[in-house]
Amino acid sequence: MEQLICIGCGVEIQTEDRNKEGYAPPSSLEREDVICQRCFRLRNYNEIAPVSLTSDDFLAILNDISTRDGLLVMVVDVFDFNGSWINGLPRFAGKKPILLVGNKVDVLPKAVRRNRLVHWMKKESRALGLQPVDVSLISAETGEGVEETMALIDKYRNGKDVFVVGSTNVGKSTFINRVIQNATGVGHVITTSHFPGTTLGLVEIPLDDGRHLIDTPGIMNDHQMVHKLEAKDLNLVLPKKELKPKVYQLNPEQTIFIGGMARFDYLQGHRTAFTFYASNRIELHRTKLEKADELYENHKGGLLAPPTGDLPEGFNEWTRHEWSVKDEPVDIVISGLGWIHVQEPGVVVAVHVPKGISVMLRSSII
Repeated sequence: MEQLICIGCGVEIQTEDRNKEGYAPPSSLEREDVICQRCFRLRNYNEIAPVSLTSDDFLAILNDISTRDGLLVMVVDVFDFNGSWINGLPRFAGKKPILLVGNKVDVLPKAVRRNRLVHWMKKESRALGLQPVDVSLISAETGEGVEETMALIDKYRNGKDVFVVGSTNVGKSTFINRVIQNATGVGHVITTSHFPGTTLGLVEIPLDDGRHLIDTPGIMNDHQMVHKLEAKDLNLVLPKKELKPKVYQLNPEQTIFIGGMARFDYLQGHRTAFTFYASNRIELHRTKLEKADELYENHKGGLLAPPTGDLPEGFNEWTRHEWSVKDEPVDIVISGLGWIHVQEPGVVVAVHVPKGISVMLRSSII
């Protein structure tokens, strides 16, 4: 029997086991474009099925493309730059040039200037061991910057294949769908959703010169908040519109809860302002430091949400991070959730997050 590949996610089609990846009803094989049951339910009902592929499976696929020639396009989420970064990417790239594409610029506040962001991304990339040939900014959702990025891809690929890589949920497949739509007028070829891990295999889209644009599976970065949450809460946490900064004038020994997912303690300093950048649908709650533990225990999953209802397993244990901010303004980044801008030097702060979630300091992007 001829091997059939799902046009939506790239997984091999099978008709034997409806509980495994790639299942499609036998009757669907008669269609011109075959998609698996998982993609069908994503497209029509926005329902996600569990994925049994592991990070090792995803890495094995990237290892496979490391021997192939072409341009590597790395898509990162500018809302969660460090959280969506793929560590060790140069070893997958080999000698291939790398174009760095920052997606989701439409959700950043207008105060984030594009030129400054590109400069910041170049600097951060070098610090992370990557030397991209160029950097571009896009919104795969709105189409901003896509035409310019397509021109850069054509410039740097030199008539060779193009491999699009990124961590889960950065918008790779949405970007490729936008490219296809701009080039051919046909949209929604690749299955996309707001759930992590949508693409299960290599999806190859033929180019005019006989080469291919290839969508690869997303690498799962377990340190991102989205991987700790149930599907019902993802829509609340992943920003869809421009972030509205929330500014709080705090005195020492005051606490801000970011939903029920993180806690910010202002420990030492004078009365000062802190700016919180997170999805507009997440409620923030202020309390006294001495009452913070009690508030969380009494209201987690309810007032302090998401997560809503019974807490996911990943929220059973939290870790605490403390910093003394001495010099320039910094951002405290909570991977997959957002960041807190600290403008004033001479303050001591702490952040509590579920165990395994990455928290870091960076130079302010605003």
